[in-house]
Amino acid sequence: MAIPAIFAGIAEPVLSITDTAIVGNIPENGLESLAAAGIVGSFLSMLIWILGQTRSAISAIVSQYLGAGKREDIRSLPAQAIYLNISLSVLILLATLPFSSQIFQWLNASGTILEYCISYYGIRVWGFPLTLFTFAVMGVFQGLQNTLWPMSIALTGTVINIVLDFALVYGVDGFLPAMYLEGAAWASLIAQGCMAVMAVVLLVKNTDIPLRLTLPFHPEMRRLVGMVLNLFVRTLSLNVALLFAVREATAMGDRYIGAHTIAVNLWLFAAFFIDGYSAAGKILGGRFLGARDYDQLWNLARKTLRFGWVVCAVLMGAGALFYYSIGRLFSSDPAVLEAFYGIFFVVILGMPVNAIAFIYDGLYKGMGKMRLLRNVLLAATFLGFLPVLYLGVYLDWKLYGVWAAFTVWMAIRGGALVWNFRSRFRPLLQKA
Repeated sequence: MAIPAIFAGIAEPVLSITDTAIVGNIPENGLESLAAAGIVGSFLSMLIWILGQTRSAISAIVSQYLGAGKREDIRSLPAQAIYLNISLSVLILLATLPFSSQIFQWLNASGTILEYCISYYGIRVWGFPLTLFTFAVMGVFQGLQNTLWPMSIALTGTVINIVLDFALVYGVDGFLPAMYLEGAAWASLIAQGCMAVMAVVLLVKNTDIPLRLTLPFHPEMRRLVGMVLNLFVRTLSLNVALLFAVREATAMGDRYIGAHTIAVNLWLFAAFFIDGYSAAGKILGGRFLGARDYDQLWNLARKTLRFGWVVCAVLMGAGALFYYSIGRLFSSDPAVLEAFYGIFFVVILGMPVNAIAFIYDGLYKGMGKMRLLRNVLLAATFLGFLPVLYLGVYLDWKLYGVWAAFTVWMAIRGGALVWNFRSRFRPLLQKA
């Protein structure tokens, strides 16, 4: 389960990394394009992650019913959740699009960067409902213990996006003119549409889960909405951290937001790579909890963490070995590269802490413990991340302050979940 989940998980960060590398090397206004892509990407990621949490809620409930041997009792719930997700995404799209200038000005974009942000967002935002639909369907597949289909969808979308990136950003001689940053936006939108179509086909052809909306609402809809609301608050606080980091990096100057864009994309790549084992923990964790098999749940946590650390060690080694080569993939601007090399080691050294946080985060999502995840994230963001971030601003630590805040943030998240898991489930093992 973990290997397909890894490929499905890293598809999005690979896509973002490719976009960053291609956009960062645009021959005209490459630095401004890179900065705009980073700012808009952070804002869109916030929207997608906030509403995309329906995927985890659906996966948790479906896997628990599967573990309890009651799969038939859950058939009508996924369609209701999917339609709810799409409706909310359309409302948010219509609410944010007219105010895109004000949104990106708040994120400290101005001049050419602001113009690029507005045009890039005006295209990419239409893929928002498509992505949320695809995420919800992936949640159904994960709940059914299938990570192969989400992997197929994610990899197909990634390949399409990368091919279109090269064709639309740089153009095809004698066939397509170079569209630069807008070409990257169109490439993402087309790829998101292809993924949504593929998700429909796989769901209809390979499962007995209907896409047709039926009423009345399923009895579990109330629990699902409660999970989603808790995850909504949790993800909102998560994105407070990400957006405030972008805001402060942008205020430092173009080279700093360029360097931060590269670093955060690499950080997300490593996070989603490790998160593949977290996804396996999420899928099996819900099943074992539904079956009340606490021994298996305990062993699952140990095994997924061990494998996560192995993956983490490989990523750290690759980062150290190709430290300078990695930077040159994304930008040729000496000022951006100097700022990036100055903080990349912090990204690498923080990976073991990230592994603990992501593995246990997945386990708790699978068990449906969304309220605890919400509270941990709120504490980590408002008692850890923001104080350290603004201490760094006050002391003029530049990007060191931003990434010190990320390190403290992840340490609080991981430490709190490990303590809770051990205190909650060790006594159940002793009783067994």
